[in-house]
Amino acid sequence: MELAFVTALQRMPPRQAAALLLHDVLGFSTGEAADLLGASQTTIKGLLQRARVSLGRHRGGADRARPGSARERDLARQFATAYTGGDVDAVVALLTDDAWLSMPPAPHQYHGTDAIAAFLRASFGSRGERRVFLMPARANTQPAFGSYLSHGTGSAAPAGGAHRPHDSR
Repeated sequence: MELAFVTALQRMPPRQAAALLLHDVLGFSTGEAADLLGASQTTIKGLLQRARVSLGRHRGGADRARPGSARERDLARQFATAYTGGDVDAVVALLTDDAWLSMPPAPHQYHGTDAIAAFLRASFGSRGERRVFLMPARANTQPAFGSYLSHGTGSAAPAGGAHRPHDSR
């Protein structure tokens, strides 16, 4: 499931979320969902209608960038520019207050903008004179980047023409 769907479920009243999960996700009929929830079929239909409206409202918020949209591309460009430039304040300005950063396979997790800013300052400081290059990608329907670190100073590629993935070594 997409993280946005899970978030929307968490913001719904419990009976709406239960009806939506039983009917739309698990495939139970309206009658079966009604029996499981101890409600009438009419009640389940009403719960489903309100849940779908709530889900649509959450997924289509005015400040949410739709996949592939010009807004999403602009946000990704702003992030890449700030990140490769080592501009912690600009990166953090793009985050929400409840941002969460993890970098698998490393076991570290950073919750909130203050923790993320502290991590980024330490990370950017450890680069030294080496440059970071980002390769655009997508992960879980979201913009993503592969991070590559130059071997030395400047922007020239090392012998062989390739950079290696940034792995903190």
